[in-house]
Amino acid sequence: MITGSIDYCAIGQRLRAYRIAASLKAEDVAESLKISRAAVYRLEKGEIVKIETLERLAFLLDTSLASLLGIDTEYYSSGEGFFERMRQLEQQSTHIYSHFDPFSFLLTSPDYLNHLALMLDESSELQPKPDYAVTLSILKERKQQFYQSEPKIINLISLRNVERFLHIGLVGNLTISPGKKSERMLLARKEVFNLIELLEQQSFAPTIAITQEAIPSITFQIFYRDEQPISLAMSPFRLGELPNVTTGIASITSSNDAIKRYRHLFDKLWQNSAKDRQAIDLLKTTLEKF
Repeated sequence: MITGSIDYCAIGQRLRAYRIAASLKAEDVAESLKISRAAVYRLEKGEIVKIETLERLAFLLDTSLASLLGIDTEYYSSGEGFFERMRQLEQQSTHIYSHFDPFSFLLTSPDYLNHLALMLDESSELQPKPDYAVTLSILKERKQQFYQSEPKIINLISLRNVERFLHIGLVGNLTISPGKKSERMLLARKEVFNLIELLEQQSFAPTIAITQEAIPSITFQIFYRDEQPISLAMSPFRLGELPNVTTGIASITSSNDAIKRYRHLFDKLWQNSAKDRQAIDLLKTTLEKF
């Protein structure tokens, strides 16, 4: 039996994220464990009694018991599971320190998800094409959740990443026709215009900064509930131009040392970044160059 001070809800959330990462349906897990589908959903809600069940689940989902329990680092080798875990953490956070390339998906326009679907389709040469429906569904839910609850997200954006975004355009590969390339560059411009409009809103202006310094190639988010750090997530997956949601290994840790070091890096970059009117002017000047 499982006893003691354990966050069962968090275990259930990790189970769901790992199941999605393994491309398994609830009925697949139910069949493997010889339990009902309803029992799988109860497990994902945190209704866990036996440690033996968690051990079997860890083996099935190709992870460790320590990772399911939140004792060890969580690793995700697909965007599906990682984005689901992001949705869960965003839902329970009061504020988040964020660095994405070129900028957070949550700051994109309402049309961006359709553009992303097109880019993902272009990005793969495999036949038949991979099915990105689950990834897109999770991202849509994340965006809707953000609009409804709006945890305070402090966004650090690299000007160099924005410049590359404008130069390349919303493309999945670099072999599209010149005409399409021009269209996609215009779509990228619209996204930067949308970012400027967010900056011009008083509610967003204090939470977006543009840095011209060198910035880590890996993206990261630091999640807080009130003043208590929850987790640090680091990801190789990207949702901008030339998107990648399939190749790489993302990680999530609750290590205080890791969170402290990334928060120190974030604060250092934030301090010297352009904010408010200066950030708006910097983005408008960048648009004029392209």
